[in-house]
Amino acid sequence: MKNFLVCAAAAFIIGAGILPAFAQAQNTDGGNNKMAAKKILVAYYSHSGNTEKIAKEIQTAAGADIFEIETTHIYPSDYDKLINQAKKEIADDFKPALKTKLNNIAEYDIIFVGSPNWWSSIAPAVSSFLNQHDFSGKTVIPFCTHGGGGLANISKNITKQLENKAVVLNGKAFRQYSSDSKKEIADWLKELDKQL
Repeated sequence: MKNFLVCAAAAFIIGAGILPAFAQAQNTDGGNNKMAAKKILVAYYSHSGNTEKIAKEIQTAAGADIFEIETTHIYPSDYDKLINQAKKEIADDFKPALKTKLNNIAEYDIIFVGSPNWWSSIAPAVSSFLNQHDFSGKTVIPFCTHGGGGLANISKNITKQLENKAVVLNGKAFRQYSSDSKKEIADWLKELDKQL
C-alpha cells in the first residue's frame, strides 16, 4: 500500500507538470537525464521583452534559476535610434556598465546565456556580463531572439569571448515567443541533454 501511494504521488507530480519539461520527457523514454543533476542558471538581456519571455520558459522547463542582465543606462525605444546605437557599440566593442553582478556564479554547472540578435551578435550588455564573470569549467548554452537573422555569429562570439574557458553547446534562435515556444524549448532541452 505504501509503495502504491508513493507511485501515485509521483504520477500526480509528473502529470500536473510540476517536474521540469525536459525531466518529464526523459522519464517517459527511459533515458538518463544528465541535466537534472546539474545546477542551472538562465542569464539574459532583453530590450523589448521577447528574450525575457523565452528565458522564463527555459527557466521553467529546465528547473533553473534566472538572472536578468540590466544596464545602468537606458537604450532608446525608437527602433532606428536603437539599431544605430547598437551598431556603434558593437563596432567599438563597448561594454556598458551593469546594474548588478552575479555573486554566486561558481555554484552553477550550466549557464544559458540569452540575448536579442543585434547586428548578428550579442547585445553589448551580454558582452559585459561575460566579461565580468568567471566561466571556467562551465557549460554555456547560447540562445537569442531575432527578427530574421537567426543565431548568426552569437555562438561564435560567445565562444571567442570566453577564450575556451567554457564548453559552449549548440545555441538556438527563436524568431518570437509564441504558443509553440514551450514545446520547442522542451525538444531543444532533450537534444542538449544528449550532448552533456
